Amino acid sequence: MAKTTAAMVRAGDREVRVSSPDRVIYESTERTPEVTKLMVAEYFASVEDGLMRALRDRPTALERWPSGVRPGMKLATGPQDRDAEAFYQKRVPKGAPDYLESVAITFPSGRTAEEICPTEIAVPVWCAHMGTLTFHPWPVRRADVDRPDELRIDLDPQPGTTFSDAVRVAGVARELLEELGLTGWPKTSGNRGVHVYVRIRPEWEFTDVRHAAIGFGRELARRDDQVTVDWWKEERGERIFVDYNQNNRDRTIASAYSLRPVPGAPVSTPMTWEELAGVTDPRDFHVFSVPERVAEGDPWRGIDDVAHDLEPLLDLWREQGEVELNYPPDYPKMPGEPPRVQPSRKVAEHWDEHGNWIGD
Repeated sequence: MAKTTAAMVRAGDREVRVSSPDRVIYESTERTPEVTKLMVAEYFASVEDGLMRALRDRPTALERWPSGVRPGMKLATGPQDRDAEAFYQKRVPKGAPDYLESVAITFPSGRTAEEICPTEIAVPVWCAHMGTLTFHPWPVRRADVDRPDELRIDLDPQPGTTFSDAVRVAGVARELLEELGLTGWPKTSGNRGVHVYVRIRPEWEFTDVRHAAIGFGRELARRDDQVTVDWWKEERGERIFVDYNQNNRDRTIASAYSLRPVPGAPVSTPMTWEELAGVTDPRDFHVFSVPERVAEGDPWRGIDDVAHDLEPLLDLWREQGEVELNYPPDYPKMPGEPPRVQPSRKVAEHWDEHGNWIGD
């Protein structure tokens, strides 16, 4: 039997064409049957309410896996990965439909680009047609792309720790947020980690929000010895890393209701705190099970009701002495940043007090 060359998916008020609908994106597992490209597009349409709450009016990069997800396939993260099967799309793709809107953003390098800015569910469905599985929205809205409206706390399990460890630490994070008068909204990462979002008023710059994340991470580490903010992997040990750099400009986290490129088509799934505390296996939340949850209501439906003041977190940063931590390696050297060299390779006399290399 000949394969279907295209199919139409209802997305809001539009019909969106999806090419190669029978292409297998995820192979079957013990938990889930195979997932086709058409099923991915239909999934995005089915979680419209929650997905658009996560993406609406935000500059959004696409993580595209046009050939599907298979063992050994690689996601390109730089020019060195030219042979990778998957890649990030940070600019509006050619052939985009006329209803797809964009917004101009500025990268840390100073370069600019027009990035997709979803305004309706037809846009993510069309992105599925382009092989997109994961959406990476900026923590800003199109009205002001230089001032974030959310703080993102990324609890990343290091080798020797588990998802259950991240869940436990998330509970400690919740207590700290509540002490500070802040409401956190948790979700699974879709893999081993936990993400917690805090809506804030868009009155601070990216560096401020990053410093707030550092302040929060340090305080969390002071309270719980299984938490670290150490940037260098060799120093983290078997702990949960609070990845403060996810709050930098052009650093993004998989959105709520995004699929992840992992066998079984897991979903980054919003939850209540009470529900998260009882989850032992995030793989239970996947492309087949999550639409049933959304039909009963999005656990994050109230996330936009309150936007918080960032000052309580910035107060932590100030109380800790405003000590800067490392930026990602592709960033320009930042004021006050420690030396960009692994501690085990650092020779003190090769660096000045500002972290600049002075040679042998």
